[in-house]
Amino acid sequence: MIRMVNRGHCSKKKAISIRIIAVVLALLTSALFILIMDHNPIDVYISIVKGAFGTKYRIIETIIKSIPLIITSLGIAVAFKMKFWNIGAEGQIIMGAFLASWVALTFSGLNSFLLLPMMFLAGFIGGGFWALIPAFFRARFNTNETIFTLMMNYIALKWITYLQYGPWKDPNAMGFPKIPNFSVNAVLPKIWGIHMGWVIALIIVVVVWFFINHTKRGYEIAVIGESENTARYAGMNVGKIILTTMIVSGGICGIAGMIEASAVSRTLSVELSGGVGYTAIITAWLSGLSAPIIIGVSFLFAAMVQGGSFIQLAYQIPNSAAEILQGMILFFVLGSEFFIRYQLIFRKDA
Repeated sequence: MIRMVNRGHCSKKKAISIRIIAVVLALLTSALFILIMDHNPIDVYISIVKGAFGTKYRIIETIIKSIPLIITSLGIAVAFKMKFWNIGAEGQIIMGAFLASWVALTFSGLNSFLLLPMMFLAGFIGGGFWALIPAFFRARFNTNETIFTLMMNYIALKWITYLQYGPWKDPNAMGFPKIPNFSVNAVLPKIWGIHMGWVIALIIVVVVWFFINHTKRGYEIAVIGESENTARYAGMNVGKIILTTMIVSGGICGIAGMIEASAVSRTLSVELSGGVGYTAIITAWLSGLSAPIIIGVSFLFAAMVQGGSFIQLAYQIPNSAAEILQGMILFFVLGSEFFIRYQLIFRKDA
């Protein structure tokens, strides 16, 4: 007989040891897969580290990949703290990028000191509005937010596809379906060789940490996450809190979209989000919804992705194989969270 029991409280030392064991098991399992592909696991692991941190350029690329992941994870964490399962960050990123791109293309003649803040605000509004729609239906009709937010990702994606192949198609692209590039004024400047999105990300980390832990609304979000009935009994306007919280959550994700459109793509396209909205669900959860920890987890995940891209070239490993390696590592790390919260008790029948 095997029984699953809630641990209640798991000491920090035990939690760390469980995570370390999970990482070791992940590396051992992945090593078997690498051996099947006729490669030396130690060499491949070293190459992954080199691919992420081996040169200044690779370090910069790792940081650039981590920026949208950090910001989107923060947006998701705000919603998850309320136990509103926002699976729509992908769509919120896209719609934030869409509205920011509209500002960039419409007001391209403005000075960057005016244009960039307008794009920043537009990104927040675009993402916030897209999150507000499922929040309204959840607050008003108690709909399932998981399915609702997920389906809205596809609507956002098809909307950008329509623009890219239709009204916003660049007439100078010789028939190629692309949206015009932004003017120089609409591109985020660089600080220390990296676009200033990393500064924005750190500012949002501080703001979200303070908002969740040191404001009345942050406390209300936590209470609703524990029990909506308790929140109502305490006199909280649950519907209003859900709406405003989701505007913040989606707005933060929209800012990630604005940064990607402005600093990385320098235009709007259907490939802009690159699955960050789904990946951020994992990083937010692994971080325990803690804003400061999100920085480290997102950076390590970005390093794993960057390193995976490098070994594809270095060892001629197909993309699918690199993703299998990443998936196995994530499987064990996520699995460790189960053993931190629960323990299995083995009992022999009398």
